[in-house]
Amino acid sequence: MVLLLQKIDKLYSKLENYHHHNHNHQSQALSSSLEAFQTLVSSSLNRLFSSSKSAEFEVPSFPWIQQCFELIPIINNGFAKLVVAIDYPMTKWEADSVEEYLQYTLKLLELCNSITCSLSHLGKERMSLSHGLSLVESTSPSLAVERLRQIQVQPKSLIKDFRFQGNEEHGKERFSITKRSVFHQALVVMEGMVYWVYGILMTCLVGDSKPYLEMRKSGGRLVSSLISGLDLSVGEVIVENKGMLKEVIEINDSVAALVSAIGIGQKSKAEANELQRRLEVFERLVEDLGKEVDCVFNNVLAGRNQLLNGFQHQKQ
Repeated sequence: MVLLLQKIDKLYSKLENYHHHNHNHQSQALSSSLEAFQTLVSSSLNRLFSSSKSAEFEVPSFPWIQQCFELIPIINNGFAKLVVAIDYPMTKWEADSVEEYLQYTLKLLELCNSITCSLSHLGKERMSLSHGLSLVESTSPSLAVERLRQIQVQPKSLIKDFRFQGNEEHGKERFSITKRSVFHQALVVMEGMVYWVYGILMTCLVGDSKPYLEMRKSGGRLVSSLISGLDLSVGEVIVENKGMLKEVIEINDSVAALVSAIGIGQKSKAEANELQRRLEVFERLVEDLGKEVDCVFNNVLAGRNQLLNGFQHQKQ
């Protein structure tokens, strides 16, 4: 009887050691996957930081804010790979994970819509200027002057009020390494980065530093630690220039030069050609960023539909 109890005790000890070893191995694998995701975010930010440190980066430009926006699909793809790496597909998500993801994607869709509206406003401003420019040689110059108005930024009332919500909850699960907690921590990083990028884009598209400053405040400690160096250099430039885009400033300067030349009776062909060139470049830049935003919107919407359709099949 004593020998039997000893054998049973040894068997339980081996089972406990086995489960403990497996638990440690799984925790290490989960931690490694999360670290890989955070490394992706950091390396993407470092590349953006390098371009922001160049001597030419004195005023935000359209190519630069497009580079900022391209962080979103990069980080979204990284998150999708993380979910695969930790073997946590949508079909295994718990109710709170589903709710967090749906809330995040809904906010991202709304942010994309806000950016699209701002780009549409800039497109209308460009078309108005192009029409005024066409009047310079075809009709009375005085009529053209009435139509040649500098690009006006979008009304501030159209800027949506968003707040980052994930930081406090993140701290509660910092020491619990599970698939759900890794999912949540990665989602917090992703959401915070999206808010930061949105703040930059809206500030530059509406010519007001308020969206960036508000998003930076609500970005959370975790995200702030990832973007600290970049945030400092970008913040200085944005606040100093009130977020006004380089291309908008140049177009407005060209408009002022053309109107001045017409006003004093000088030949204005050179000024008109310069404005025409800048407007053509501006049109391509607005279209290119618009396509990027549409692509992200469509991909996010497809992901939401996939998740919701999966729920409907499960109920059936």
